Amino acid sequence: MAQRAAKDYRGSIKPIWCPGCGHYGILSAIYQGFSNLNLNPSEVVVVSGIGCSGRLPGYLRTYGFHGVHGRALPLATGVKIANPKLTVLVAGGDGDSYSIGAGHIPHAARRNADLTYIVMNNGVYSLTKGQHSPTSSPQLLSKQTQLRPLQDALNPIAFAVACDVSFVARGYSHARNELADLIIQAIQHKGFALIDVLSPCPTFNRVQTSDFYRNNIVPIASNHDAADKFQAFIWANETGKIPVGIFYKVRKPTLQERLEERRIQSGREEMSMRNLFEKFY
Repeated sequence: MAQRAAKDYRGSIKPIWCPGCGHYGILSAIYQGFSNLNLNPSEVVVVSGIGCSGRLPGYLRTYGFHGVHGRALPLATGVKIANPKLTVLVAGGDGDSYSIGAGHIPHAARRNADLTYIVMNNGVYSLTKGQHSPTSSPQLLSKQTQLRPLQDALNPIAFAVACDVSFVARGYSHARNELADLIIQAIQHKGFALIDVLSPCPTFNRVQTSDFYRNNIVPIASNHDAADKFQAFIWANETGKIPVGIFYKVRKPTLQERLEERRIQSGREEMSMRNLFEKFY
């Protein structure tokens, strides 16, 4: 099979994010990651919710599903159950993923379906013109009210580790090669993988800027044991610089493996999802 280039994954729709948006870097890293893995576009599905991140499926020459706000994970789980051979990528923003959609993360972790969740975290609700999001800096002034957030910012990495997501990482949109490598490792990981990607919004977020990240991002220590959950929490709660890399990675049975085990235990050669539910529920 001939090696596919990054351009082979570009969709027919031209991206229309604001100039300087970090999401362009994420899209480029996805192209690069897909190319390095030489994925067949017809065997990839990209599922998204609502927000600036929701446009992602249209920018890729793969199958796509643009779902409703906060519901990308259950939709993607259904896709993976229906056809386990597909590579399923999920895209969400910090509002879509950590606010209305936050309740789906612990259950996606419990199921451990083989999905890669890329959270395009720009620390603000950009598509709806700059309201505070769950990951907004306490110093961010709202575009509408010129007031700072009343709530503390959510720690996405600590949240994901606490939920026992089996692969937890943080990347930076302007470090394309490093982010592409994280995406590759997340796709190759058997189970639910979450990558929180810091993605500056030059239009509405004047605190968490590219200059801010350039001065504060550091790679996680090379001797960090990603299988050590306690150490993952320590790195997730680092209060000085912002570590990027893989925080937590463990191997545990996937939802697909558990379904296959149940099918074998049933003694039947084949079992559709409909028959499975009729038998056990």
